[in-house]
Amino acid sequence: MNGGASYATKPPPLENPMSSTEVPSASHVSRQEVLRRRSQNLKQLTKCYRDHYWALMEDLKIQYRDYYWNHGVSPVVHNNNNDDGKLNRCCASVGCKLTAMVLTSFCHLHILSDSKQRLYKPCDYVIKSAQAGPITCGKPILRSTTPSLCALHLQKAQKHVTRALRKAGLNVSSSSKLAPKFHVIVAEYVHQIQAKRKAARKENRRKVAVKEETVD
Repeated sequence: MNGGASYATKPPPLENPMSSTEVPSASHVSRQEVLRRRSQNLKQLTKCYRDHYWALMEDLKIQYRDYYWNHGVSPVVHNNNNDDGKLNRCCASVGCKLTAMVLTSFCHLHILSDSKQRLYKPCDYVIKSAQAGPITCGKPILRSTTPSLCALHLQKAQKHVTRALRKAGLNVSSSSKLAPKFHVIVAEYVHQIQAKRKAARKENRRKVAVKEETVD
């Protein structure tokens, strides 16, 4: 197997392209003919894009297969004769003996110490309050994570929300279960509001009926 070789598949040519003999020589064509030509051109262009896309996908799969065959799951090219100390480097954090992540000098636990990294952010879960300010978890999580909580504290926060919902009178069966999604909470609030309005209307009708009986 040739590692890193490109085997891009060339997409097949367009089927039945419109030849010059099919194009009328008249200076004006009907609206139906214009729509027919545009539809045919759009179909041919769509097929061309689709063929190019799948050709690129095949090429990507072949290159990934060669990459995996040569380097395994690690992007670092292992070389037994390499003595420059770049492989299996320890984390640059003081006292840490974990292996540094690829393309950085820190492990995953201390990746936030790298000022150049843009992939991670700290967990914002407040562990305790202090005079200097709240103390947060600070565990590295992906920057795209919403809310900004690690897996452990996300579950704790969801349990807190569930407990608060139960105290508010919402129908949550167990505090050990995760909190419902936002649309479930909104639907429950709407249900509670509608129930209160319905009870108020019923009470008003009862008062009106009692007042009418008193007048009679």
